[in-house]
Amino acid sequence: MNTNWIRNDEDALIYVGDAMCSWCYGIAEEVTLLKNNHPELTFVSLMGGLRPYNTERAIDMADFLKGHWDEVNKRSGQPFTYDILQDPEFIYDTEPASRAVVVVREMAREKEFDFFKAVQKAFYFEGKNPNHLTTYLPIAEAFDLDTEKYALLFQSERIKEETKRDFQLAQEMGIKGFPSLVLKKNGQFSLIANGYNTADQIEKVIAQIK
Repeated sequence: MNTNWIRNDEDALIYVGDAMCSWCYGIAEEVTLLKNNHPELTFVSLMGGLRPYNTERAIDMADFLKGHWDEVNKRSGQPFTYDILQDPEFIYDTEPASRAVVVVREMAREKEFDFFKAVQKAFYFEGKNPNHLTTYLPIAEAFDLDTEKYALLFQSERIKEETKRDFQLAQEMGIKGFPSLVLKKNGQFSLIANGYNTADQIEKVIAQIK
């Protein structure tokens, strides 16, 4: 597995998710708690690729998706709106949302995870179409990013390839579902969460790893 994206001498908390994964939206604040509780760990986000390059319309998946969203809402309390699921032109392709986050990694890595959460809110709560660049420009502006540069990077082949590399790396890591959290400690990688877990539950797993 290629781990050049993390220094050999650093311990890290690796979050593998997708901005259009409903359980990733559900766990967002739990991951924020973990991140804040462990300043000694380098926090790394990896876009796992839930349904990249998918061509299916969301309206044809609406019942399936709504069922998941309702369950996430009950477990996590995260708010949802459902109008986007009735848009006949909305294709449920998760690559653009992943790419939108990778752009921020390039521009201001320290803002990446907060931007990821803002993309989730725009999609799940505000009903914005994540396939459109215009969805991300106001978020980029709110994060004090150069929107012209953001737009150029979002549309660039290089960032598309970087995003694809994230998907490939998640596969190489053996990640089977999202959200997943991996702890790198003393050079060893341990899966500490797969699916929705609370911060307290994950802390108990971390405490057992020497």
